Amino acid sequence: MQIGEGATLGHHGWWMPRHANPLPADLPGRFSVREARARGVSAGRLDRGDLRAPYHGVRATAKTPAPATLTDRCREYAPRLKDWQFFSHETALQLLGAPMPGWPYLPKIHVAAHRPAREPRTQGAVGHRLQLREPATRFALDDLRVEHPVRAWRQCGTLWRLDDLIAAGDFLVSGESPLASVDELRTEIEVMGDIRNILRRALTDIRVGPRSPRETRLRLVLVRAGLPEPEVTWVLRDGSGGFVAELDLAYPRWRIAAEYDGRVHAEDATQFAKDADRWDRIRAEGWDHVRILSHHLAGTGVVAVRKVRNALIRAGWQPGL
Repeated sequence: MQIGEGATLGHHGWWMPRHANPLPADLPGRFSVREARARGVSAGRLDRGDLRAPYHGVRATAKTPAPATLTDRCREYAPRLKDWQFFSHETALQLLGAPMPGWPYLPKIHVAAHRPAREPRTQGAVGHRLQLREPATRFALDDLRVEHPVRAWRQCGTLWRLDDLIAAGDFLVSGESPLASVDELRTEIEVMGDIRNILRRALTDIRVGPRSPRETRLRLVLVRAGLPEPEVTWVLRDGSGGFVAELDLAYPRWRIAAEYDGRVHAEDATQFAKDADRWDRIRAEGWDHVRILSHHLAGTGVVAVRKVRNALIRAGWQPGL
């Protein structure tokens, strides 16, 4: 009898579709070839068309969707991680939630190991063999093993531009549970060095408090244009000490609040109403509230600078003094 390519000989001589040879039920959607072979899966079964091979030595079942993000790609790579290997550089920072470079940029998967252990060498991943040093890894999404955030930030000093390093640094030292401190970043540079001398420059502009990379960019644009440096995440209170609002960027001396409005709630009527009421409360305290939208920051951010400069001048600030 003629047998089609999609069939194989099963028990009792019956012809069955190839996919009828099931994988172990408890095998995860993404798994290493080594693990599957140890479970009794044949090499031929691992090469069938119902399995994807995203990386050498890794298989993914048809029910597992193709990766859409870098995080998804890391999940697919994870089965081939050795016990001494971990995600490093920008990969670690993204898995920890840090902002990635805003310019047209395709982040790669970086996997590292400390000497004398070996880094991976496979298509689709950048391997790094780091200096002999006590590992300081932690776990991120889906228990993916990642480099310590302070070390990962320093490692990005060989890859990223200045402002991207500042934005990532702001993220690491801010929030309710910061992943690092400015002192830790400084110590890491002192211990491990700064190949491009860019990390020390970034460190001088890292501030505690920013909640988004666009807020960081707005602050940098204003200061580099010669305006006074604003207070970051400044709490405005009324005459009785009651809380009014937490301001992204504030000039208390001139009662100017400059805030980036990403319009993430533009289609949420309830949130927009809350925002509008907040702006009214700020103005009711005698403050000038300057909203900066995305198009104001386009290019060199000249429009954003002009809006804030004009507000400062109206409030009595004199350029150059």
